[in-house]
Amino acid sequence: MKHLIGFTLLAALLYTSFANAADPNAPAGSAERGKQLFIKNTCISCHGTLGQGGERGAGPRLAPNPFPFVAVQMQLRQPRGEMPRYPVEFVSDQDLADIYAYLSSIPAGPAAKDIPLLKNFQ
Repeated sequence: MKHLIGFTLLAALLYTSFANAADPNAPAGSAERGKQLFIKNTCISCHGTLGQGGERGAGPRLAPNPFPFVAVQMQLRQPRGEMPRYPVEFVSDQDLADIYAYLSSIPAGPAAKDIPLLKNFQ
């Protein structure tokens, strides 16, 4: 239990540190290949096509600004909650680096104030 609490605090600290930038400690990956793997491995069924999170809480938002690589890797290899486990035999370390590169490449959407259609409701 102590390890879980420590990991959660560490993950939160790391996430805060990297909230507006890709994790500089992440291995190099191909965003284009990562997008294909994100679809192939059915990540989109819970996390949405752009990592925006699934409907009715199916999966958390992963992009923009994904969690630090080490946290994503830990969740993929030893998941908590209802997420299935993806061992290295199914999603290689390079595949994971590519998926992370894809998630890191997804830009933030526009602010509500910058969407013309929404300006009519202010």
